[in-house]
Amino acid sequence: MAAMAAPAPAEPPVPPGRCRPSLLAVEPLLFLATVSVGLQGPLATQYLWDRLGAEHGYSDRNSSGSSGCGDGNASADPLRQEVEALVSHWNLYINLGGFFVSLFSVTLFGPWSDSVGRRPALILPAAGLALQTATYLLVMYLKLHVAFFLLGRVLSGLTGDYNLILAGCFSYVADTSERRVRTFRVAVLEACLGTAGMVASIGGGQWRKAQGYINPFWMAFAASLAATLYAAFFLRESVKQKKAAKLFTLRHYKAVYRLYTAPEHPSSRWKLVLYSLAFFLIVTVHFGAKDLYVLYELGFPLCWGPDLIGYGSAASYLAYLSSLAGLRLLQLCLEDTWLAELGLISNIAGLLVISLATTTPLMFAGYGILFLSMTPTPVIRSKLSKLVSETEQGALFASVACVGGLCSLVATGVFNSLYPATLHFMRGFPFLFGAILLLIPAAILGWIQIWDSKHDYNHFQDASLSPAKD
Repeated sequence: MAAMAAPAPAEPPVPPGRCRPSLLAVEPLLFLATVSVGLQGPLATQYLWDRLGAEHGYSDRNSSGSSGCGDGNASADPLRQEVEALVSHWNLYINLGGFFVSLFSVTLFGPWSDSVGRRPALILPAAGLALQTATYLLVMYLKLHVAFFLLGRVLSGLTGDYNLILAGCFSYVADTSERRVRTFRVAVLEACLGTAGMVASIGGGQWRKAQGYINPFWMAFAASLAATLYAAFFLRESVKQKKAAKLFTLRHYKAVYRLYTAPEHPSSRWKLVLYSLAFFLIVTVHFGAKDLYVLYELGFPLCWGPDLIGYGSAASYLAYLSSLAGLRLLQLCLEDTWLAELGLISNIAGLLVISLATTTPLMFAGYGILFLSMTPTPVIRSKLSKLVSETEQGALFASVACVGGLCSLVATGVFNSLYPATLHFMRGFPFLFGAILLLIPAAILGWIQIWDSKHDYNHFQDASLSPAKD
């Protein structure tokens, strides 16, 4: 009997009766990594504001968070506008540096994970996030130049950055889920982003107000370190047949290229391209707007303090959970594409309100209207996943990660450059620009759905007429 049990593979599928959900769930890793990123994002922007403001003799952001910002002359203060522009530009440099490096590392590590497994592609970026946070802590402790923030982002980008964590987690879900439930499983994974983001935003804002920047960044470091340890010691490998593969080779980049040039079904090629374009535009607007929320709220006439900034970030993350609930309910009566269209309408309307927000209630109303705004991305990820074979999921999500990295690159460059350039006539213009841009993916998704419906109808009609020809 012992001899019969010997030939078992190294990573066998776990039988249903012996399944250990805690070791097969990638959600805890994504939750921890998102807590780390969610803590760092708004706090880093506020730290840049305080440091650069103090260096240029403008330090109105005291513990009350609104001194010197409540009068009508604040918007015309040239020194304030100079600090706003400096913070925006440093955000641009830091994000461009990190995302430009990660754009190439993600497309290297993603296809590599198809051979060696998902865990190495999750351990590396989680460790990179911990290294980035440690660099930020050194800047704060030693009062180093803010340019060292850029060094931290580049180090994280070399290991794949947060985009590789997203790619690895979605690939993991594709490896372990059935096609019929994949849309909802992807939405659950994205809901983890919202839950972690809310926790980080509310906690980070209140924590920074009470104790400053150091302790929240220590928490971010601990979360990223915990994500690394979870991936290394607790997460079960989802790739069943692992094999050795070289890391530094062009073959990994070619695998992504072949996915679009030689798909399994020829008709899938243009759908892959169009869905990827729609995904690119949606995520670009999402990243671009998210980069500017804190800076927009810090400036006149909102003049928010750390607590309100935390609540605002939490409200923006709440869209992940409300979109999951809406997707679950509306799937009972609507096809996935029309759910995505409703999500785009929610996104467009919310950005329009935010672009005109001059009071705190109006700003939160804009966040509330975004309640279905995160529906399109899980729908598109699921549809992309269903266009390729089961053996190409890793390459697919590597390409999606590549698109995500490009989204961040373009969003950071466009929106962070657009914001200081339009301060003099409309502070909310970048949000208005994003709302207009979202009309393009809405048209793309609607056209594909109408084409598919017409194609299915013609196919059904041909099939019903075929017996008569006999």
